[in-house]
Amino acid sequence: MMKRRHFITAGLLSVTSAAYGLGSRSQAASGGPKRIAARPKIITPAGPPSLIERAKAAMATHQSSLLHTDRIGIADYSLHSAKERFHILDLASGTSQSFLVAHGKGSDLRHTGWLQKFSNVPGSEATSGGSYITSETYTGKHGTSRRLIGLDPSNDMAAARAIVIHGAWYAEPEMISAHGKLGRSQGCFAFSENDLATILDRLGEGRLLYADRV
Repeated sequence: MMKRRHFITAGLLSVTSAAYGLGSRSQAASGGPKRIAARPKIITPAGPPSLIERAKAAMATHQSSLLHTDRIGIADYSLHSAKERFHILDLASGTSQSFLVAHGKGSDLRHTGWLQKFSNVPGSEATSGGSYITSETYTGKHGTSRRLIGLDPSNDMAAARAIVIHGAWYAEPEMISAHGKLGRSQGCFAFSENDLATILDRLGEGRLLYADRV
């Protein structure tokens, strides 16, 4: 099942550019006839403005720990799991890609599809809110995965709890068709297998992942 990819307008670019001193990239002139690209669909920026502002503030706070500040992952756990609530924002180009992402069992004990609470407690099987830095990839029980290191008191047990990015059968779109919601992880950021390669590539080692809710 093909995923939709959303593109946001230059409004986000102007905000993020002001925050980090990033200018718009203009395309280099090339010889020969020019092709007219299809105009992207104009939609509301991915994620509520308040959450984007928090993510930007988190990047500024943890900038010295990051290897790259070109892209940021934002998990908007205000939304139901049936919604594309994980956004990868490209701060240089002003584009955004959105994906489905599961939350932890301990954050939604009745399996409603809504994240009810965050927890940093080992054994809670809950999602932890806060800032993470993406670390190396490895091959484990979920296949290719990416380790995460928690940067805040709210998620500083992430590495000890083995909170990672990985693919999962219960994070596939078919789960929504059948059950109206995704399944739950043990606190990890679990994605569709079809999206995993893109996410692992776009959020390579040394970038910020920010999880919160409005």
